[in-house]
Amino acid sequence: MRTLVRISLGLVFIVIVLGAYTRLTDAGLGCPDWPGCYGEITVPKDAAKANQLFPDTPLETHKAWNEMIHRYAAGILGLFILAIAITAIVRQRSTPSLPLKLPLALLALVIFQAALGMWTVTMNLQPLIVMGHLLGGFTTISLLYLLSLRLRPVQLVPADTEMRTLRGFALLALVVVIGQIALGGWVAANYAALACTQLPFCEGNWTARLDIAGAFSVPLADTYQYGAHNYEERMTMHVAHRFGAYFTALVVGGLLWCSYRRAQSPRMRRYLHWLTLLLITQLVLGVSNVLLMLPLGVAVAHNAVGALLLVALVGLNYRIQRHA
Repeated sequence: MRTLVRISLGLVFIVIVLGAYTRLTDAGLGCPDWPGCYGEITVPKDAAKANQLFPDTPLETHKAWNEMIHRYAAGILGLFILAIAITAIVRQRSTPSLPLKLPLALLALVIFQAALGMWTVTMNLQPLIVMGHLLGGFTTISLLYLLSLRLRPVQLVPADTEMRTLRGFALLALVVVIGQIALGGWVAANYAALACTQLPFCEGNWTARLDIAGAFSVPLADTYQYGAHNYEERMTMHVAHRFGAYFTALVVGGLLWCSYRRAQSPRMRRYLHWLTLLLITQLVLGVSNVLLMLPLGVAVAHNAVGALLLVALVGLNYRIQRHA
């Protein structure tokens, strides 16, 4: 089962990266139907026939492949998680200590993720669905990592017992990071990543143009590709995500500072080093997105490192709770 979980962890990370790449290359509707592509199980070779089936969405082969590769990878991941759940059920009698709730929760989550993937297409990239799909992917990698820790319990080091005093702080940092990821997903789903192109806040008299109510609503539209909000609403989303980044850096940075003061073992300190590196990298990538006008590689990396930062915080919370 450990091997299945390790493979699934690698797969879900690939799926998250592919999902970001699909979204950032505007390929979310590369195939206008689901689960196939223009009525076929792969990208059709006959463009004329495909366009006849879906005249409103002409076939763009490169976008269709981006979308289908993402779906294939997600499907393979789903099969591995199904295998994990079946293994947990079958071995429950012989090994009662084997986690069962987590594998079943993962199976339910991946089924719901498939539904969200379908609705993303059938509802023409409705922002709430797109953001939910992104959060579902991040939840999947977090639960898989937690399951891997449960299957191979972390060895406690008595020297790190003072870490238990940070239980509340670590949980707060985790919640803040989840909130920031949700804000980032909302910005991405509404194509607001370049609504502000100056640092540290936004260009012009941005405070006078904030529209919080509009920014966090979903206007009626035939399609949400390329966004359905006006500039003021997108600017507000971007500003919220940017302030969220500053607050997240403050909270996670504070947690790291307190953790370094309490951690004594080389193993825990190495873990904190990695977490610090992820935080700094994520901040640099966020700034680079603005300064370099959202280059594809940087934007995809921003999503990937965000997932790793979340997973690292899940691991830190698990270790602190174990000491408690």
